[in-house]
Amino acid sequence: MLLRLAWRQSLIRLLLFYAFALGLGLALGEPWWALGLATLALAARAYWRLYRVLRFLDWRKQLRTVDGQGLWAALETLIHRRQTENRRRSRRLVRLLRAYRQAATAMPDGALVIHRRDGRLVWFNKTARHLLGLRYPQSLGEPLADFFAGQTRVRDWLASGQTDEPLLDLPSPADPMVRISLRLIPYSAREWMVVVRDVTKLMRLEQVRRDFVANVSHELRTPLTVVHGYLDMIEPEEHPELAVMVEEMRRQSQRMTQLVEDLLTLSRLEAQESLPEEPLAMAPMLVTLRREAEALSQGRHEVRVLDEAGCDLTGSTKELHSAFSNLVSNAIRYTPTGGRVTIRFEKVAGGGVRLAVQDTGYGIPEQHLPRITERFYRVSTSRSRESGGTGLGLSIVKHVLSLHQARLDVESEVGRGSTFACVFGPARVRMRSQAGDDLEDVS
Repeated sequence: MLLRLAWRQSLIRLLLFYAFALGLGLALGEPWWALGLATLALAARAYWRLYRVLRFLDWRKQLRTVDGQGLWAALETLIHRRQTENRRRSRRLVRLLRAYRQAATAMPDGALVIHRRDGRLVWFNKTARHLLGLRYPQSLGEPLADFFAGQTRVRDWLASGQTDEPLLDLPSPADPMVRISLRLIPYSAREWMVVVRDVTKLMRLEQVRRDFVANVSHELRTPLTVVHGYLDMIEPEEHPELAVMVEEMRRQSQRMTQLVEDLLTLSRLEAQESLPEEPLAMAPMLVTLRREAEALSQGRHEVRVLDEAGCDLTGSTKELHSAFSNLVSNAIRYTPTGGRVTIRFEKVAGGGVRLAVQDTGYGIPEQHLPRITERFYRVSTSRSRESGGTGLGLSIVKHVLSLHQARLDVESEVGRGSTFACVFGPARVRMRSQAGDDLEDVS
């Protein structure tokens, strides 16, 4: 509406101006000279108005409120209006930016923004500066991994882009006595956000808990050994009235002994940051797992072992055997008589492998799956006690796999069975030796 009115006013004023110039020229006897001077005057005025607008825009000054009519007045009015709106928007954005900066500064956790491609620092808040020993603005543009000298797992963790698993218990570059954790959060298409948290108190409490469990478990060993020894000295034939009680006491003391051993194993694994790196031949390992499963089953289940990967692993033979045996024994315990247990060693996408233990047992309700690797967590208390489980087996498996940079995948359906799979990355896979190929076929 404004432009239409401006066009109409400018056209009327232009016609009136030329009519006046033509009339003046006719009166003076030089109509063409009058029209030419009029055109020159209009061009000069247009260039002057254009120069005025460009000068204000170039100097980034605010155009003054325009009083008048015509196209130039409409143009300056529109520019003035847009400048006013932009200034208001800029002030609002500045206020929001200041509020975000104040919120980031007030955060108890450190926050950093890094490039996804090379991990270079884009921005960090005050807490991150203290926790990591950063300096502003000197540290901007530096790779985050360079501040963790000797911590190669930080570089590997950033390269893998693991947003679901935080990096726990790292020494702070600013103070080795301070323990920190890192969490990676997608921030934009080209950037990550890294949240840095001081977990020193949490790690101390965790260490106190581990020491307490280890000490109590160790102290329980001696009285349990004494009780178990005295129970073995009691002959059921001499005291038939005590036979049932003695047998139950033996069973419970053995269960407590196994519980103590599992607690000590778990405490030992939690205290370790790495395990021995040694070749692990999977063909004899699968043979051993089959024999253990058949011995535990006593012919009540069908046991199948499939070696489809055709490769070996690198890691701790003792700890991985313990983890695999836990999964196999659980499958046998929680599968009814006549069921099937399948141990499958196969390759997965990306060059990794997995050892899966599949059963046709009771299955696990979906709401329990996120918590089954917690200590002493039981889906069915009565069933676990009947089977002789301690509630620590899957926790041990999880810690062993974590120390091998592997993971435990669980799939289960009530009434159809469960699959527990140990998934290893390509870094843990090695060519199978000729000696392993000569062993008996386990498929």
